[in-house]
Amino acid sequence: MTEAPKDSNGRLVIDSPRWLQDTFTGRAKHFFNVTDPRNLFANDATLEAAKTLVEKYRLGVEPAGTSDEEVWNAKKIYSSAFHPDTGEKQLLIGRMSAQVPMNMTITGAMMTFYKTTPAVIFWQWVNQSFNAVVNYTNRSGDQPISTKMLSQAYVSATGAALIVALGLNSMVKSLPPLVGRYVPFAAVAAANCVNIPLMRQRELLHGIPVFDDNGNRLGESKVAARHAVVMTVFSRIVMASPGMAIPPIIMNNLEKKSFMKRMPWLAGPLQIGMVGFILVFATPLCCAIFPQISSIATSKLEPELQDAVRKKRDDLHSVYFNKGL
Repeated sequence: MTEAPKDSNGRLVIDSPRWLQDTFTGRAKHFFNVTDPRNLFANDATLEAAKTLVEKYRLGVEPAGTSDEEVWNAKKIYSSAFHPDTGEKQLLIGRMSAQVPMNMTITGAMMTFYKTTPAVIFWQWVNQSFNAVVNYTNRSGDQPISTKMLSQAYVSATGAALIVALGLNSMVKSLPPLVGRYVPFAAVAAANCVNIPLMRQRELLHGIPVFDDNGNRLGESKVAARHAVVMTVFSRIVMASPGMAIPPIIMNNLEKKSFMKRMPWLAGPLQIGMVGFILVFATPLCCAIFPQISSIATSKLEPELQDAVRKKRDDLHSVYFNKGL
């Protein structure tokens, strides 16, 4: 069974994912739910109705006859638009359900307009601006991102992406055209390696909370923070890989066809469509590579934290932490 069990009173554990997260299948189903672009079409009335039902269910005062499926559907809509910590309605383009439509448009444009310097600068700037909006929208309520951190990450990631993109473009001019099509992917990967650690520098400097198997907080660990950041960077790069690696091969062959020579304007829509189709699957599947609540061996923690953990639980061999997105 992949669906999460009910509590001792037979009620849904509404603040946990619908599917068990200890299997890849369960995690994938959860993220397909979270990133579903159809959530963007929910109007204000639908969002408020979903929020009301979720809040009433938490209190045990939902309308009589409300089915489990109705509750889960309300939770899906509610979670797609409201911040989990603050309860504030999120910016539309920063929501997880906007990831596929926004990324397909921006990525498709980056891969179409990659030959001229002005186009590279513009689309890399657009991409990093979108990333900044996403990072701000999904910021942690427990450890909020300061304006300074956001600015540092934004400027540094944009700079890294432009340096890589413009530098590689100048180096690959004498190489086959297919090689040049992969420059945007290299720029995006480089930006992720800069952006995510900077966005999460507070965690790297001060540590993130670690818990025992019962959810009891044991302290903060910088080691766990480093593991979390590495996993996030890896999954973000892998997430971008299919959409930025497969279309260049297809487009390189298509552009030799007579119909493409007659209608070169088709390049943009075709690439955006291909990227979108791939991202519908790549986004949730790559978010599911690592468990959201990951574990680390107690023996790998900082010595002082190991001592603190042993005093509380000398039988505890692993601790748990939220890796973030």
